[in-house]
Amino acid sequence: MPVTWSDAVDDVLASDLTAVLSYATPAGGAVVTPVSPIGLRDREAGTVGFTTSVGFGRKLERIRRDPRVALSYHAREHGFSESAMFVHVQGTATARRLDLEALQREVGSRSERFMGPPRTGRFWDRWLREYYQDRLVVDVTVTRIVAWPDLGCRGGPEVTGDPLPVDAPAPQPPPAKGAGPRLDSLRAAARLRALDHVLLAWMEADGYPAAVPVAVGSGGPDGIRLTTAEALPPGGRRAGLVGHSYRAGLVGLAVRQHTGWLTSDRPDAGVYAPHTARGFRAPSNKTLLLLANGLLAKKGLRDARRSGAADHM
Repeated sequence: MPVTWSDAVDDVLASDLTAVLSYATPAGGAVVTPVSPIGLRDREAGTVGFTTSVGFGRKLERIRRDPRVALSYHAREHGFSESAMFVHVQGTATARRLDLEALQREVGSRSERFMGPPRTGRFWDRWLREYYQDRLVVDVTVTRIVAWPDLGCRGGPEVTGDPLPVDAPAPQPPPAKGAGPRLDSLRAAARLRALDHVLLAWMEADGYPAAVPVAVGSGGPDGIRLTTAEALPPGGRRAGLVGHSYRAGLVGLAVRQHTGWLTSDRPDAGVYAPHTARGFRAPSNKTLLLLANGLLAKKGLRDARRSGAADHM
């Protein structure tokens, strides 16, 4: 039977401009990255979704290897809901291609609601061909929905679908290169604090990602101090951390992503040792943003074709 959800949850799923996607790494950690779900969901079928370009295919390759993912609806800016809920959806992802007609029918009107009408014309049709036409829809068949009444995950959550695992995930053995920071934690913490939303993700005992909002404290020799209202799993483990800010239509999007090692010394706090970092800041001008998106999509699709990854999508 498909997992269905309440009107209150559906309001959030239909209305948020952004969510964060969490998925597994080969080493048993988690990566967390912003996506735009543009209201994609099918309540009767028990699915939610988001779109992405084949040119941005690294995450799709990882999802293909382990399709257990999560989408966290954590922010209300520039969307259409006034809800205070934090909605975390866990499920199994499947990517599918759409031809241009199906893409316009299924995605076009939803995208326009959030992003405005697409740019068209001789130049834009060619420049954005890979970005608009070589897109995939990723459907997530819902396993469970965990909904807190508060965006900070304060208060007891309501669970729909499969019950949450009874046991916390077991601590993981430290990496061969060591669990401590491999980057400047003080600098990483300062960059994250400059962003509006910061979320931490790890893998639960049943193999689905968990993600919660965190407050970023000081950075030091051991890592970045994090606090949260929701309980963190005890011990040490691989985890992902992301911070992002955005404006209407996703112009001015700023993202900082880390993979690293989380050590929880009490339920509401932990120390995060960053191991890798990626980040970007999108132009605040819509025209410049579309030019950049088109260029990145062309490069990414070319790289995916060279590696053969596009053949599996």
